[in-house]
Amino acid sequence: MLVIGLMSGTSYDAVDAAAAELRLADGTLLLKPLGMVSTPYDEELREALAGALPPAAVPLARVCLLDTRIGQAFAAAAVRADRELCGGRAELVASHGQTVYHWVDGGRVHGTLQLGQPAWIAEATGLPVVSDLRSRDVAAGGQGAPLVSLVDLLWLRGRPGTPVALNLGGIANLTAPDGTAFDTGPGCALLDAAVREFTGGRLTYDVDGALAARGRPHGPLLEELLTEPYYALPAPKTTGKELFHAGYWRAPAGISAEDALATLTRLTARTVADAVRGVAATEVVASGGGTRNPVLMRMLRGLLPEIPVRVSDELGLPAAAKEAYAFAVLGFLTAHGLAGTFPAATGARHPSVLGSLTPGRNGLRLPPPAPGPPVRLRIE
Repeated sequence: MLVIGLMSGTSYDAVDAAAAELRLADGTLLLKPLGMVSTPYDEELREALAGALPPAAVPLARVCLLDTRIGQAFAAAAVRADRELCGGRAELVASHGQTVYHWVDGGRVHGTLQLGQPAWIAEATGLPVVSDLRSRDVAAGGQGAPLVSLVDLLWLRGRPGTPVALNLGGIANLTAPDGTAFDTGPGCALLDAAVREFTGGRLTYDVDGALAARGRPHGPLLEELLTEPYYALPAPKTTGKELFHAGYWRAPAGISAEDALATLTRLTARTVADAVRGVAATEVVASGGGTRNPVLMRMLRGLLPEIPVRVSDELGLPAAAKEAYAFAVLGFLTAHGLAGTFPAATGARHPSVLGSLTPGRNGLRLPPPAPGPPVRLRIE
């Protein structure tokens, strides 16, 4: 089955569309990557989205506008991926949507909201769409995140030692072989917010870590940031920009942009390294936009000198596209009536078949149910 996975992370800069050929054979899910295209949000939509994220109060008219515009942006990305990567032969689209709110209270997730109306995707592509993938896990008592943990577990199964999958997006998360999975804290979220503030919006992220490379971590600020109670919570746990948003921290008087960025980069590296050591990892396989920040990766490797930190490209999945491929897998599992969660990873009561299905132009014609779930994932 040719499946397109659509993803826009907490950095909300673009829609990533990855296409994969997926088939299930004797308990092994075979994934042949066909490539990824990335379509940036236009500036107007990016600004509207930024202004709607926590802690902003948003009228329903703005929610409706965003749901429509994001859906149209995802639809355009899917059409492009089908044309450029699948030769017009795609059979299914799996859309994560854009997370705008993750309702966490008292250590429990009560709800989650991803915008990007799937009807626009189905109308533009003519294909059935699997969307709203997180809500079913939340309804089953789970955190709804990290949602790609099942994919990570299948993918890394059989590697020696205790390999962990690490995603360095706006929020960082990891998955360990025993199913332990959780958000470690901020990935690039605070970094990106600080860059926008210090440059007056001229830059949206620290390109190649250049600003942080010219600074030095501010010891007192770092120690203050490390007192955040979230870090001490037991897994499973999840967080987002509801906590780690632009107003989360205040720069000390006189601190330079370079020192502030070096401090926030060190915060991400430190909290990730602490989490990796906490699960007794022997290998880290990293993906996500943060892997393109050489300063962050250098700091992380420096804090974990005894543990190899690899980028997922080395194992066949491009770091920039890994999450989009993972959502293609989750859509494939849903289409075949298979659960897309591992309860120990999210804290859910049971595994769940994820998402809601929007029919394509020819109605909803799903493949026959699979005889059983995959036990491993192999990249072809």
